[in-house]
Amino acid sequence: MINVKFGDVSAVVAENTTVYDAAAAAGVISREVLCAGIDGKVVDLTTPLAADCEVVLYTFDNAEGKKTFWHTASHVLAQAVKRLYPDVKLTIGPAVDNGFYYDFDSEIAFSQDILAAIEGEMKKIVKENLRLERFTLPRAEALEFMKDEPYKVELINDLPEGEEISFYRMGDFTDLCAGPHLFSTGAVKAFKLTNCTGAYWRGNSDNKMLQRIYGTAYPSKDALKAYLDQVEEARKRDHNKIGRELELFTTVDVIGQGLPIILPKGSRVIQTLQRWIEDEEQKRGYLLTKTPLMAKRDLYKISGHWDHYRDGMFILGDPDDETKECFALRPMTCPFQYQVFLNRGRSYRDLPMRLGETSTLFRNEDSGEMHGLIRVRQFTISEGHLILRPDQLAEEFRGCFELADYCLETLGLKEDATFRFSQWDPANTDKYEGTTEQWETAQKVMGEILDDLGINYEIGIDEAAFYGPKLDIQIKNVFGKEDTLITIQIDMLLAEKFGMSYIDENGEKALPYIIHRTSMGCYERTLALLIEKYAGALPTWMSAEQVRFLPVTDRACDYCAEQAKKLEAQGMRVTVDYRNEKIGKKIREAQLEKVPYMVVVGDRDMENGTVSPRHRADGDLGAMSMDEFTALLRDVIDNKLKK
Repeated sequence: MINVKFGDVSAVVAENTTVYDAAAAAGVISREVLCAGIDGKVVDLTTPLAADCEVVLYTFDNAEGKKTFWHTASHVLAQAVKRLYPDVKLTIGPAVDNGFYYDFDSEIAFSQDILAAIEGEMKKIVKENLRLERFTLPRAEALEFMKDEPYKVELINDLPEGEEISFYRMGDFTDLCAGPHLFSTGAVKAFKLTNCTGAYWRGNSDNKMLQRIYGTAYPSKDALKAYLDQVEEARKRDHNKIGRELELFTTVDVIGQGLPIILPKGSRVIQTLQRWIEDEEQKRGYLLTKTPLMAKRDLYKISGHWDHYRDGMFILGDPDDETKECFALRPMTCPFQYQVFLNRGRSYRDLPMRLGETSTLFRNEDSGEMHGLIRVRQFTISEGHLILRPDQLAEEFRGCFELADYCLETLGLKEDATFRFSQWDPANTDKYEGTTEQWETAQKVMGEILDDLGINYEIGIDEAAFYGPKLDIQIKNVFGKEDTLITIQIDMLLAEKFGMSYIDENGEKALPYIIHRTSMGCYERTLALLIEKYAGALPTWMSAEQVRFLPVTDRACDYCAEQAKKLEAQGMRVTVDYRNEKIGKKIREAQLEKVPYMVVVGDRDMENGTVSPRHRADGDLGAMSMDEFTALLRDVIDNKLKK
């Protein structure tokens, strides 16, 4: 007999009792339970138990439960496709952030009509309530079993010798899969195939282009509807849509993917953010630098980028011909800013040296990764490097975090941010500089700093920079795709590679530590997230146009121009709509363009020396003097209010 714990509840059961039966014996099973966790591994409820253990039960409310649910839905999709199109070849079908996908090698283009037919077949499979049965085969038998599925054969051949090769059978369909899965297809109550795109096999453009069908699934129709409504709202907020409609940015085919044109309105927003960041950094003791956009490969060889990041760089010249000069556009600013420190000898009294730069960078991202302003090939970043004594590390890291926190709060993005402690993978050391001891030291120090700051973080293995661990401040776009907005990185390695040293208080040479950080991150990505956060209605302080005067008649035009000049003299961004249009149309168009304040001026305002402002969200604010309106604007702009 074995003892199985489910939190505070236990059950004594026979060896090889399934997780489900053990949970039933403990009185903790329900229809909502989808899978389980044993010693950190997620398993089917049909998994037999061989020894005393602690088991965690997962429902759809848990990430593990969702992933299992969606993984089973992807198998239902694959089975439906094979029933309708037997000649289609299967590849992979994982769960993803908001559902699942399956990639198919098919000569038939999956149109919307075909997706509807596949959905119909999926409904039949769900209604059949097919049991999912796991079994394993030796390698030779597995290869024979999958001989008509070339992609599955390739996957089996890639498995290490001795690796268990498992399959899941559901009725007339069997797929190579590690699991876990639900009991049966009947649990997949509500689903929707959302779209079909192209995808290279294994993400490699040298391989064949496959057809990827995306979908999502939920335990109930109401839950599915709520999700689809959320997606529809996300589409309305998509910065790719709103940003173009509001003429903040555009893209041009002949310029290239991932190289957006920031239009005048968008440029004004970015300029406002940039001036704010540079002024704020100056208050915090940063020295402004301006460094080249490219360098010889020699610089990148010293830094390690040539060995660890070359595939992500734009290279000018033959990278393998050492007899000729070769340049590369910079993917990071660090090796350039180090030259400021190296410009002359340094003492411990010079540290910390905080260097900041509004830096344009270039990264050769894969075409499939491009997305509006969020992931591009040329971007501008609020980059900074702090060169410091080891005893200053904790205090300076805190300062970097406080600056990042202030930026997130001011922008209104703080509530959407999460934190990841990105560490190296000791099983994949080729990607990283330094020794195991150096990495363990750096990660231990950083972990202590993060814990002291009280940051609630997740650990990301193999997410570190090649030279050190980092805190990644993560944020999701409206579609749930997560990207890094701000990073703070500890570097104990590169100072030695560049010969960076200072004279310590004992007159001896010492190596500094370095913090790589951004204060607000990438301006383009931040703009995209702000557009989505505020649905295009950016806070007044950063809006390209803050006030628009709307004369009711031609008689009011000169009065509007006079009042507009008063605001412009205070640095506010103001326009006057002189068109001979009805005032209702002028207001509607200003609303659609997300102008924060509209000032309607008629004969009574001119007689009384007043203005009648409207706020895009609050509506008519009533007649007031120009001094009162100016004071209102000053409060909103100077205090960076989120309205």
